[in-house]
Amino acid sequence: MNIVGLSKRLFTSPRFSDRRSLHGINNALVETVFAARNPILGFSSRSFHHLRKAGNFVAPRVFIISRNLSTNASSSSSKQPAFLRWYLKKLDSHPFMTKSITTSLIYMAADLTSQMITMPPSGSFDLMRTARMASFGLLFLGPSQHVWFSYLSRILPKRDVLTTFKKIMMGQVLFGPCSNTVFYSYNAALQGENSEEIFARLKRDLLPTLRNGLLYWPLCDFVTFKYVPVHLQPLMNSSCAYIWTIYLTYMANQTKADS
Repeated sequence: MNIVGLSKRLFTSPRFSDRRSLHGINNALVETVFAARNPILGFSSRSFHHLRKAGNFVAPRVFIISRNLSTNASSSSSKQPAFLRWYLKKLDSHPFMTKSITTSLIYMAADLTSQMITMPPSGSFDLMRTARMASFGLLFLGPSQHVWFSYLSRILPKRDVLTTFKKIMMGQVLFGPCSNTVFYSYNAALQGENSEEIFARLKRDLLPTLRNGLLYWPLCDFVTFKYVPVHLQPLMNSSCAYIWTIYLTYMANQTKADS
């Protein structure tokens, strides 16, 4: 029933004719709202009248139910760690910036881990390399993930297995090749390579990267698309990308390819 029909039934109710009587207004509300079986509260007007005594008001009881639900929701959210509550709040209020900064931090941590693994005993961290990786996450990957996952959830809203595999296929065919191409080109350009050297690097590194990605990303994408809420999918994807980026930053910082 829409709001217009509800109003008509309320004001044409014979019990509402006594405008001075709060009991009349209350009974009119009961007859109007609970004339048919209520799908939300789960009982009909007949069973509803058995729950109250004559002369009692229904509205306060409804308010008590609403207040109890609100209290339960707030108590469950208060059990979350403070940092998680703060992060989820930022994710709701500033989703674009929050996802971009999160991806940037994950890329920075992955690059530092990659350098620790490959660093000789007397070596030191290459902070310029780390800055390149962090800027890529901030400027390119974070925003593109936000747009990509929102787009997929809009055109493929279901979470069944077939739809999940469609999303995985689109990621492997469209998003993966594009993001890896931009990653290698962006990193090479910041290292001073010209167009011919960038093309040679792509020819050498892009296909092996995509082939190795087929062994890693489909499982991560299945969990992400099947079980993770849309607003948290970029975070899940970036978390999976931590391990992948250790490999990716190693590949991106190899010596120049022969042009």
